[in-house]
Amino acid sequence: MSSLITPELVVLDQNLGTDRAAVIRTLAQRVVDAGRATDVDALFADAWERESKTDTGIPGGLAIPHCRSAAVTVPTLVMARPNPGVDFGEEDAPADLIFFIAAPAGADQAHLALLSTLARSLIREDFTDALRSAPTPQAVVDLVDDALAPAAPAEPAATAPDTEASAASASTTARPVLVAVTACPTGIAHTYMAADSLAAAAERAGAELHVETQGSSSVTPLDPAVIDRASAVIFAVDVDVRDKGRFAGMPLVQAPVKRGIDEPDKMIAEALAASTDPNARRVSGSGADAATAGDDARSEHFGQKLKRYLLTGVSYMIPFVAGGGLLIALGFLLAGYQITENAADIALNNNLLNLPDGGLAQYLGAVAYVIGDASMDFLVPALAGYIAYAIADRPGIAVGFTAGAVAVFMNAGFLGGLVGGLLGGFIAWAIGRLSVPRWLRGLMPVVIIPLVGSIFASGLMIVVLGGPIAALSSGLTTWLSSLTGASAVLLGLILGTMMAIDLGGPVNKVAYAFAVAGLGVASLENQVPWTIMAAVMAAGMVPPLALALATVVDRKSFSGAERENGKAAWLLGAAFISEGAIPFAAADPLRVIPAGIVGSAITGAIVMGTGVTSQAPHGGIFVFFAIGNLAMFIVAILVGTIVSAALVVLLKRFARRRPTAADASTTDATTASGVPATV
Repeated sequence: MSSLITPELVVLDQNLGTDRAAVIRTLAQRVVDAGRATDVDALFADAWERESKTDTGIPGGLAIPHCRSAAVTVPTLVMARPNPGVDFGEEDAPADLIFFIAAPAGADQAHLALLSTLARSLIREDFTDALRSAPTPQAVVDLVDDALAPAAPAEPAATAPDTEASAASASTTARPVLVAVTACPTGIAHTYMAADSLAAAAERAGAELHVETQGSSSVTPLDPAVIDRASAVIFAVDVDVRDKGRFAGMPLVQAPVKRGIDEPDKMIAEALAASTDPNARRVSGSGADAATAGDDARSEHFGQKLKRYLLTGVSYMIPFVAGGGLLIALGFLLAGYQITENAADIALNNNLLNLPDGGLAQYLGAVAYVIGDASMDFLVPALAGYIAYAIADRPGIAVGFTAGAVAVFMNAGFLGGLVGGLLGGFIAWAIGRLSVPRWLRGLMPVVIIPLVGSIFASGLMIVVLGGPIAALSSGLTTWLSSLTGASAVLLGLILGTMMAIDLGGPVNKVAYAFAVAGLGVASLENQVPWTIMAAVMAAGMVPPLALALATVVDRKSFSGAERENGKAAWLLGAAFISEGAIPFAAADPLRVIPAGIVGSAITGAIVMGTGVTSQAPHGGIFVFFAIGNLAMFIVAILVGTIVSAALVVLLKRFARRRPTAADASTTDATTASGVPATV
């Protein structure tokens, strides 16, 4: 097995600058230069995506940026000891020890276990102190190798299961028993560090703790007997807990995984207090909780929860719309728009050996249209089903899907799906919160909740809500169909602004969800929803394309890292991935975001004003065959891109903030690794 770290992967006492993204890119470049990854842009993008979810700084001046990436060919650790330290989001101090962990997307269990072992070593002060005083890169490599070396066999009486962090022997029955689950999106570092931190805190508190680490390496579930003995459960997670129903009815303390590292003593104290509190928050009878994994319910208000529920539904709905929309567009391309009249008859009554009068193209076009139309029929049920899932976990899916199907039956459309999903989810959640005998708990998620929840949610949709929502949906469709001239242009300006204002954030997602929802009611007679989809897509392509162009036109206004990001932004923008502009906006929001808004708004207005259409919800220029009036679609994007790029360049040249003393010390400075210092 190849070594995780070599001397060329160690950076000691160099000034890496103060920009977190630039530091991560520098470390990613080290991995590529060592021949252990193929593409620095792809590796950086994966690492930055993980960093954007949760800060990777931890107490004690440490940071562990990490990711799994298809660009990585060999599991790798890069260790940096920067001078000065770099802010990775931890309040106590900047990080003066940075460990960049890069794992292949399909890393084997042995390598993942080594990476997890290393992560656990970082909470040992003797290990980090030795790294801070190591005189040479080779000394660092030796310390890491020693930490990864197999431990000497322990006495049987002191041995704990491999996947459990136990704070005491199970035989000590007088001690309170707690169980915990730790998990993070990558499953390499935080998962195991939180487990060990909580175990140490439990030991200090005199409690017995068993932890199930749901990481990248193999997972061994907690023994049901241990769960039965436990008086409370801790979820230190950033992703969904697998098989949450095992903990139904138990007092619960839940927080992001990073809190398990930062505040383990507080979490253990909260769990011990909850174990004796009859009013403590509990895992519901269905295994779903009031908040999904990774959310701290104490800090999330109802508006944030509602947004998360709706966006979860939209995210699960999009694949149905994407596949269906592209197949319908392909059907039109092969067989013409008239295929809507007889597609079902052709698909059922013809085959490859008995082609219709229009030949092979007409037959394949009919098949594509039928499949696409069937996929689009899932739009509203899938939306409702997964909104309910976000609220009530798996038991809510059946209730939500049924309510969504009823919304379709009532002609309530997208709005009916939203209401049905929320209604079904909250009803399923409420039923799951009921205290029932242990023998009945197994029936709750598979029989009781789907049955009772569907009766109430779908019954209310039919008897009370369906009619009014159908009328409202019909009125909205009529209004959209009537948009022409100035009103259409104004809508394009608004949608374009929303797409650029937060680059993939909540406002962007609202505009996108509005456009995608309309695809379900679009037709040859009502093409306005297709036009709205085209406006949203084109406007979302502008910010990354504009910044890519700006880095070419005015290279001196951008750092080396930004110019590298600009190369990737060409492809991201062309594929309608607005997030390609985020690295630029994060570094310079007051100049980048306004420039992007102006260009995107112009593009949206041009698309709406000229009647460009898109039957595909995603894909950018790569779904050209689904774009109506492709030439004007391209013109609109070019105009917005040029306007935004010009504004970015002008603002960077002439709208400069007044230098500070700190800036004076770093302006024009370049680190030993070749990374320009940020100002």
